[in-house]
Amino acid sequence: MHKGERGAAAHVTGAIGVVMDVLVTGSSGLIGSEAVEYYDRRGHRVVGVDNNMRRQFFGEAGDTLWNRDRLLAKTRQFIHFDIDIRDRGAVDQLFGNYSFDLIIHCAAQPSPEKAEEIPLIDFDVNVVGTVNLLEATRQSRPEAVFIFMSTNKVYGDAPNEVLLTEEEKRWEYARPEDFNGISEACRIDQCLHSPFGASKVAADVMAQEYGRYFGLPVGVFRGGCLTGPSHSGVERHGFLNFLVKTAVAGRQYTIYGYKGKQVRDQIHSADVIAAFDAFAADPKPGEVYNLGGGRENSVSILECLEMVEGLLGRPVQRRYLGQHRTGDHICYISDLSKMRRVFPGWDIRIGLDEIISEMVRTEVDSNKSTSGVIAA
Repeated sequence: MHKGERGAAAHVTGAIGVVMDVLVTGSSGLIGSEAVEYYDRRGHRVVGVDNNMRRQFFGEAGDTLWNRDRLLAKTRQFIHFDIDIRDRGAVDQLFGNYSFDLIIHCAAQPSPEKAEEIPLIDFDVNVVGTVNLLEATRQSRPEAVFIFMSTNKVYGDAPNEVLLTEEEKRWEYARPEDFNGISEACRIDQCLHSPFGASKVAADVMAQEYGRYFGLPVGVFRGGCLTGPSHSGVERHGFLNFLVKTAVAGRQYTIYGYKGKQVRDQIHSADVIAAFDAFAADPKPGEVYNLGGGRENSVSILECLEMVEGLLGRPVQRRYLGQHRTGDHICYISDLSKMRRVFPGWDIRIGLDEIISEMVRTEVDSNKSTSGVIAA
């Protein structure tokens, strides 16, 4: 809704019958596109911002224009703008033209390895872009709920200090008190991050400050492995999606270090948006939440390969490189206790088997490779 049309109408996020104006940055990406579809289906007006920098970062494989075009064809009230969030004037103009009730900020440079090559661009996108959006919200719509998509990489390699035990196909937490995984209490400094992890720390803390210092309803969500069929996964970002694409296409998948037993927790993009919606209905200014698949959706690379092989009915080519990625987590499971306590209506609804089956089926149906048959 353009400014001036709302009048004195009160903002009530999540209220039945209230139509919201929703801004989604990174709207052609995995989480952004899920948010666009979710709020459009519910009759809200959605504005998307995405300038397809993912193609600049990762080449043709990272191009998200297909997803933008899919959204424009599928949705009813979605409007897309090709805006660079580093452009403060363009961001301010957007906020001058619209009165947003909810801002979901997903746009980012998302790769630790890529950040090593482009640290200044990484910083400007992840930190300056985030502050531009936060300040535009504070100046224009301070009552709007602001959701920041952070990452578990803000913890750097501190999670690797948790005592582990080696099992046949995965690393596992050795102590019972660590069973649920890494909590929000894990430190975010005095550890190795990568330039990407450090830039996300800066953006994460700034988002918290706009909540705690300025009193804005800002929520920070530190994502585990976010996944789903709308992911434009590449080797440097989008682990599970890239693994599935590689396997379905019959190409060789490379495992980097830790014997392929490194563990990640997978969360479907739909469960991520459900968490955002729970926060939007009851925001806590400046609060931080770990958001991943949790214990039940935790899986190692070897276990993922085994599951995909079972669905395809054939082996997946693989090679092993003994050198692990710098700062890589050996075993990372998101402790979801806080999310479940604060938002008891939210929980993981899409299990690991369904996530991987959906992704394999989507890849096969897309005709990227028709070799192999999906098991029933």
